[in-house]
Parts: sequence; C-alpha cells; structure tokens
Amino acid sequence: MIVKSKVLVTGGAGFIGSNLVEALLKQENEVVCLDNFATGKRENIAPFLSNPSFRLIEGDIREPEACKEAVKGMKYVLHQAALGSVPRSIKDPKTTNDVNIGGFLNMLIATRDEGIKRFVFAASSSTYGDHPGLPKVEDKIGNPLSPYAITKYVNELYATVFSDLYGIETVGLRYFNVFGRRQDPDGAYAAVIPKFVKALMEKESPIINGDGTHSRDFTYVDNVVQINQLAATVENPQAVNTVYNVAFGENTNLNQLVDLLGEYLSSFDPEIKQVKAKYGPERAGDVRHSLASINKAKELLGYDPKFDIKTGLKEAVTWYWENLK
Repeated sequence: MIVKSKVLVTGGAGFIGSNLVEALLKQENEVVCLDNFATGKRENIAPFLSNPSFRLIEGDIREPEACKEAVKGMKYVLHQAALGSVPRSIKDPKTTNDVNIGGFLNMLIATRDEGIKRFVFAASSSTYGDHPGLPKVEDKIGNPLSPYAITKYVNELYATVFSDLYGIETVGLRYFNVFGRRQDPDGAYAAVIPKFVKALMEKESPIINGDGTHSRDFTYVDNVVQINQLAATVENPQAVNTVYNVAFGENTNLNQLVDLLGEYLSSFDPEIKQVKAKYGPERAGDVRHSLASINKAKELLGYDPKFDIKTGLKEAVTWYWENLK
C-alpha cells in the first residue's frame, strides 16, 4: 500500500477518485486532487477539505499549466480523470476525445517533465470491443465500438510510447463495471447500479436496455482502490509498462442484478421486493457480455479482490440507503 508519500489523484472528486483520496489520506499520505468538477462532485471531497494533508487544485487536464502545477513534488500519479460513458461519447465524440486523449497526453508530459517515475491510469474494458472471447485476457482485443473505447485504447498506446521513449513506468488498469459508494445515480449517463438502486428505492421499475441477459463483470470500488496502490508500488520490472484487467472475475446479468438489488433493499423496505423491471431497446455501442480474467493481476501485482458482487452490493446498498433517503 502507499504510505507517507505525495500522491496526485486526477479526477479526485469523482466516484473512484474520491475513494482513492479517502484511502490514501487514512494511510498518512499527502494527497493532491486535480478536478474541474465536470463530472466530479464537491460533496465527494467535502470531508477532506479540512485535512492539512489534502490539497484541491480546481483545474482541467486539458490545460497544460494545471497539469504542471498538480504534479509538482509528487511521487505517484493516479490518473482517474476522464469523460466516461459510451453513450456520451457517441453523442459528443469531440469533447470525449479532447479530455480523454488531449488531457491524458498533457498529464503524461507533465509527469515526464517533473521526473515522476510511476504513472498509473484508468484504462477501460471497452478496449476489448468486438472481440468475442470470454473471459477477456489483456493481449487479445477487438475493434472498438465507440469513440470512448477508441480514446481509452489510445491512452494505452501513448503510455507504451512514453515508457519506451522517456522511461516513465506506466500501468494501465482496465476497469470493468466498477460500483460502490459515491457513484452518482443521477444524470443521463448514470451507471446501471446506482440508477437501478435509486429507481427501486423510489419504488419505480428500473429500465433494462435489452432483454436483461446482457452480463457484466461488476467489481466493488474497494477492489479498485487496492489494485491502484499495488500498481503504484510494485517493484517487479515485469509488472510495469503493461495493462491489467480490474474486475472480480465473475459475471452477472442485468436480470440477476435487479433481483439481488431488490432482495438487499427489501431489508430496509419490504415493499421494494414487489417492484419489477421494465425492458427498453438495446443501446448502441453496448457489448453483450463482459467477463475478465484477473490472472495476470493476481500473478504480477498480487491483486486479491475481497468483494464479490453480493458482498459489494450489500455495502453499496447500505451506503445509498443512508445517503439518498
């Protein structure tokens, strides 16, 4: 784990970023958060603002000067800032490209110029595209199915080039469907779990795109916090300048997901058990099934995810019940 170090978390006011910031502060690190609040939320970092070991830089990764300021004196960069969402990228490919590729390049340059050795970044399972194989293994990818997927693959290519040319140690983490506390249930591009939780809490039918047999490898955010720290601190030269799947290694379809959420939420309100899902059209750019092999991360990083779908959902549902009610 990262302890007593200076760490930059870009996108630190976001869902995953704020969970990283929280863990790092508990481990006696000095943490800088760079965020422009395009998707991050001020309430996510409000508890940290009074901590003398925490510093917020309100800035945009599309601005080279903001990136330069943020990396000063840092030992590690955990780059989480990005515009997520496949549908958002289909609607507005240029902004997704500007943030996810232009901003990523700015961060790499700033990291290189500051002489920081280790750069860990959020990659994406969308990089697998139309490759049919399951489980997904890191060295077999297909054609990307969305502008978002293209941007995340380009990030991996840039990281490899910077490692080769400039000696920066880069580690890409291909996140599968991450969920947990602080994930926003609102907005047009909300992720499926918080969206479903909110609907069920309001006793409204969650809308499933397709017939509910689409499946995902859902992973709880604490697993992601663990692997970011392992990626930042691993000393084996074979473990850097590469990418890893970040998941639990099991898949759950959307019908099963709604059933589990209904079961866990009904412990707070038994009437929720009666709410049934409704079905809508499939979404453009969606992959039908997603399942990760996490063998590489286990072998090279010592990744040991503690939260399966059921354990993670119980934790997440409790958080939403306490914070959304």
